[in-house]
Amino acid sequence: MTKPFFNRRALLLAGGAALFTPALLRAQTLDEERQGQPGVRRNTSSFVAQDWRDHFDTLGKGAIVADTTSRALHFWNEDGSDYRVYPTSVPMSDELTKRGYTEIVRKKVGPDWTPTQSMIDRGMDVQYMPPGPDNPLGTHAMYLSWPAYLIHGTHDTRKIGRRSSDGCIGLYNHLIEDLFGRAPVGTQVRIL
Repeated sequence: MTKPFFNRRALLLAGGAALFTPALLRAQTLDEERQGQPGVRRNTSSFVAQDWRDHFDTLGKGAIVADTTSRALHFWNEDGSDYRVYPTSVPMSDELTKRGYTEIVRKKVGPDWTPTQSMIDRGMDVQYMPPGPDNPLGTHAMYLSWPAYLIHGTHDTRKIGRRSSDGCIGLYNHLIEDLFGRAPVGTQVRIL
């Protein structure tokens, strides 16, 4: 008795491969297209450890480097014994991204939100929002010395790892709460 050329297992494997091949090719094509776009990289693989000495002369009260390319925020405490990396959302465009040195000047639990002048100028239909689950600043906010630029939480977890903000650096609410407790007012910040 000879075995049939196709058995049930081989047929199922071939059928499954035929179903998934177009999706795999589509994903590969999208990855290849994205490689040509500046600033678009796989988020998790681009988390690279930073050294605070590459950005600051001293740690002072602490240091934060927000890397908009890798979409990660790096934090060091005042003596460098605590180094943490947090995934972030970053500004939607380079025009909305302010880069350079600043510092945390104020912190607030349960921030309220007011649209920026640039949002109003762009014709966005937005208005003041008190603290709560719909507030785009999430549960905690750390205000920088630059007007209208913050490091804050977000209730919309789909934004993390993406270009999705109007200039701010956003973190998951539970992670901004953690950073909020570690980074005092006066923590120096560099946005790349």
